[in-house]
Amino acid sequence: MSDIRDLFTDEVVTKALVRDVELPGGAGTLALITLDNGFDHTKPNTFGPGGLMSLSDALDTVAGRTELAAVGVTGKPFIFGVGADLKGVGHIADRETALQIGRLGHSVFRRLGELPVPSFAFVNGAAMGGGVEIALHCTYRTVSSGVPAFALPECFLGLVPGWGGTYLLPRLIGPEAAIKLIIENPLSQNRMIKGRDVFSLGVADAIFEPADFLEESLRWAAGVLRGETTVVRREPEGDWTQTVEAARGLVDLKLRGSSPAPYRALDLIAQARTATRDEGFAAEDEALADLIMSDELRAGLYSFDLVQRRAKRPAGAPDKSLARKITKVGVVGAGLMASQFALLFARRLQVPVVLTDLDQERIDKGLAYIHAEVGKLQSKGRVSADEASRLRGLVSGSLTKDAFADADFVIEAVFEDLAVKQKVFAEVEEVVTPECVLATNTSSLSVTKMASDLKHPERVVGFHFFNPVAVMPLLEIVRGDKTDDATVATAFAVGKTLRKSCVLVKDAPAFVVNRLLTRFMGEVIGAVDEGTPLEVAEHALDDLGLPLTPFTLLQLVGPAVALHVAETLHEAFPDRFPVSANMAALVASGKPGVYGAGFSLDPEAVAIFGGGDSPSTAEEVRRRALEALAEEVRLMLDEGVVAAAQDIDLCMILGAGWPFHLGGITPYLDREGVSSPRFLAPGVASLPA
Repeated sequence: MSDIRDLFTDEVVTKALVRDVELPGGAGTLALITLDNGFDHTKPNTFGPGGLMSLSDALDTVAGRTELAAVGVTGKPFIFGVGADLKGVGHIADRETALQIGRLGHSVFRRLGELPVPSFAFVNGAAMGGGVEIALHCTYRTVSSGVPAFALPECFLGLVPGWGGTYLLPRLIGPEAAIKLIIENPLSQNRMIKGRDVFSLGVADAIFEPADFLEESLRWAAGVLRGETTVVRREPEGDWTQTVEAARGLVDLKLRGSSPAPYRALDLIAQARTATRDEGFAAEDEALADLIMSDELRAGLYSFDLVQRRAKRPAGAPDKSLARKITKVGVVGAGLMASQFALLFARRLQVPVVLTDLDQERIDKGLAYIHAEVGKLQSKGRVSADEASRLRGLVSGSLTKDAFADADFVIEAVFEDLAVKQKVFAEVEEVVTPECVLATNTSSLSVTKMASDLKHPERVVGFHFFNPVAVMPLLEIVRGDKTDDATVATAFAVGKTLRKSCVLVKDAPAFVVNRLLTRFMGEVIGAVDEGTPLEVAEHALDDLGLPLTPFTLLQLVGPAVALHVAETLHEAFPDRFPVSANMAALVASGKPGVYGAGFSLDPEAVAIFGGGDSPSTAEEVRRRALEALAEEVRLMLDEGVVAAAQDIDLCMILGAGWPFHLGGITPYLDREGVSSPRFLAPGVASLPA
């Protein structure tokens, strides 16, 4: 067993700074503990052994003071606390050391709920994981309406909230709401909630505006201490056991048993109903120790590192000083995808956006969609009435491309046909300035060919979004053979402002995500064409916990789009990307996929795939698909499609929903033993031992 402090030698210690505050109205003295690691909000407060001991020392100080009326905890500007310092966790080599992590957190945090005087958490900024749990241990909680992110993301990483969260939260707000925060949100792309949601769920007892949050919180605390303010908490509703079992069924559907963390969290929530505090905390310690030693956590930490570090420092991105300023955006097309682009650009860049299309009816339809979406944002409180009016005013339509004359960035969203896109860019080039960036959202076509006949091919760049545009975080930025640094730098700058994670990709057929998904789908469909029952192939890879089964993905993408990408890749790599005749027949039938009403299998669509006499077992389909993915990744790396294997992992996590707990596709294929030679250079991106 090692001392956990030895594993956190580079910990940025969050200090617990104590000062006295005289509460208004003669309510007495409150010892206010401010959590602060000495940096601004870009380096949030976290808790390693040093931070926990600093908080423990502060609590030692206040616990011995008999004159205090209360103790409060708050954070530095914009940040309350974002949980455990995970840098050393991946290096823990034995379970007993892992057990220390849970026990230390519990021993410190629980003191906030066991002081001789009431404790108050004043949640002034972002709170996640252990930061949320500190607040839960306090007697009372206030929250700022400006809190941008509040979450218990542990299940997303392969852990459980192990410092009181699974015991305290369901007893505070009931099992259904607790399951939403502890399990459902983390498994839904690590969704966060905001300050107002924290209050409406009953996690906080009061909510105040950011401008005078601490002052109003102290005033409210004084009222509580004087007995003038009564805190009423609703009793948890519903059948506890039934709620937990229903959630277990949903986790089964989503993960199919591929990650242990959500199941352990459900066990702990179920136990919290009757367990004592000591029993609940001890059970969390045991679960945390087991999960810290699991492969899933190591994988989750690798994924976390990709998303938090590599995504913010894209490999190969030119110096950002080369980026051009964007004052107006043009969108060619007014269909659904184009309308999504227009709204996203207007909302994030806050510049005029103009749509063009072939007739006024299409433009009006696109603008109506945008106005409706803005209305939804307003109704959800995500934009104010003034912001909504401004957004609607920023987006306009035009029947001619002359409207692009003063645009700095034009993106096309027209039919996926090379000749059509070449024609569009030729028309746009006639009216825009030589410096205007021309971006294509193509999912598979050559950016280089698209620009080949232009006077300025150097300003054409691939700007490949994923659907739905506002939700999916990945943006593949594709550099053509002649694309210059200024254009690529501008694309990265725009992508960052759009709040997307950008990955630089070589101009290769279907780029990264679509190339791998098409290879994967091709193997599964090929097995069905050969005679494997569709249901067997459909569920052969369930143990991965992918967000969609293969034919469900086909239904979402649409058979016609999938066939087009397959044909594009077949032209480039005929040996590895066959075009299924049955798939072409499905497209010709006009059916949306193999599923019909109520998402039950459509017998007519399934019958299209019949005819083969060489069925495979589920394990054979699984192995075939994984080996094909491994081969394709190896070839993509050899071709230099991306800078490194980590970029493929990042693309698949953010663009294809590759499960976070699998730790990226390349280390997973390594662990499965289907990649040869190994993708990862020693010490570069391998999972911690």
